[in-house]
Amino acid sequence: MSLASEFKEFAMRGNVIDLAVGVVIGAAFGTVVSSVVNGIIMPVVGLATKGVSFADLAIQIGADAKGAPLLLRYGTVVQSIVDFLIIAAVIFIALKGINLAKKPPAPVAPPPPPRQEVLLEEIRDLLAKRP
Repeated sequence: MSLASEFKEFAMRGNVIDLAVGVVIGAAFGTVVSSVVNGIIMPVVGLATKGVSFADLAIQIGADAKGAPLLLRYGTVVQSIVDFLIIAAVIFIALKGINLAKKPPAPVAPPPPPRQEVLLEEIRDLLAKRP
């Protein structure tokens, strides 16, 4: 088997195609979530924190040779964690809504037993009652 035919067989498997579709849809969903976070959620967070940006938080740990301050910028880590939590919450809410929109399948009642089985059970019960 040639390398090209092996690659074609690999690429045309169902799960590889499904994975590719999932990656494309995931990227599109990521864009939607980012726009919701940046356009709707972050302005509300900005109002709640009165415009304080976590990214500006830092501690001066010294000065370099030119006298410029050396800063330990822990605020960027805090900002990344806050962004992650907001994005995770938006994805959770979106998936919760999608799962609620799905209708659960109607419970299927088991079919009644065949007539012969019912008769055999009645005979069994009558035989069990005999002294």
